[in-house]
This record gives sequence, structure tokens and C-alpha cells, in this order.
Amino acid sequence: MSGLRENSDQICSVIQVSVKGDPDEFKNWVKNRSSKYVLELNEEKLISYEWHFSDNGREATLIELLVDSEGYMQRLKNHMASPIAAEITDLVDFKGWHIYGNANPDLKEALKPMGATFQSYFFGFNHSI
Repeated sequence: MSGLRENSDQICSVIQVSVKGDPDEFKNWVKNRSSKYVLELNEEKLISYEWHFSDNGREATLIELLVDSEGYMQRLKNHMASPIAAEITDLVDFKGWHIYGNANPDLKEALKPMGATFQSYFFGFNHSI
């Protein structure tokens, strides 16, 4: 177990979307297409990739946790080169993209066109590291 820390390189990405069509079809896509695809990429710095849904399935949130900004840059490159990048734009409307952690300038520049907001790490602890 770690103690309190003032510094962290971890990046947490929170992407909020509204589902355009049938929520069950989108949940199926998440479970059997996107999550499997990302898992099979075996990205070294990707800690977690988890979807959450509202009770009615119309709103969803993807939370990704990565070791650092470089890991998130690799995640972005892999996403943009993947077939799921085009597929997801047909399935959802993006509502918000929030980055938590000390994002480096390259990551901020890469996400700026997508309207991402940023908050820097301040203080806390993480029992998993």
C-alpha cells in the first residue's frame, strides 16, 4: 500500500456520450467489438478501459486509466488507426472529454481539437501502486 503522494504521472480519461440508436445494440458493440479489440492491442501502458451506462442505457461513459501521457498518446494513435474509430461516430454523440492528471503538451495539443478539458493532479493516494 502506498502513502500520500504529491506527484503522479497517471492519466485518467473520462469520455461521456449519448447513444444514438438502440442501447442494447451499443452495449453489444462495447462488449463484443470495442472492448475486445482494445484488449487484444495489449497496450503496455493501458491500465483499464471500462464502460459505464445510465439506467436507461442512453448515456454512457468510458473511463480509461493509463500509466502516463505517452501511454495515452499511444492509445490515441491506436484508436485513430482502428476500425472502431469510424464505427463509434455512427453510434454515439460525444458530450464531453475530460482528462485528469499531468498531461504533457503533446497530449494537450492532440486532444485540443476534440474539445477535451484538463485538470492537473494535485494530491492523494492510490492503493494499487
